[in-house]
Amino acid sequence: MKTTVEISDSLFAEARSLAESEGTTLRNLVEDGLRAVIQQKKQRKSKFRLRDGSVGGKGLRPGLDWAGVRDMTYEGRGN
Repeated sequence: MKTTVEISDSLFAEARSLAESEGTTLRNLVEDGLRAVIQQKKQRKSKFRLRDGSVGGKGLRPGLDWAGVRDMTYEGRGN
């Protein structure tokens, strides 16, 4: 498909020079660049997964709840 894209003169000159030095066409250089950017964007959109950081314990000590953990964390600080 043919299309028109407006880019700065300096970027065009740099791209043209690079294509020439690599023995390829400006078209191939632009297509390769677009493919690379699209692939990079797709990888960023992948869903975040938190690694499993469990240590194989058996949960909280008997008689201790999350409020107790909080209290132990802040024990001796502030009030």
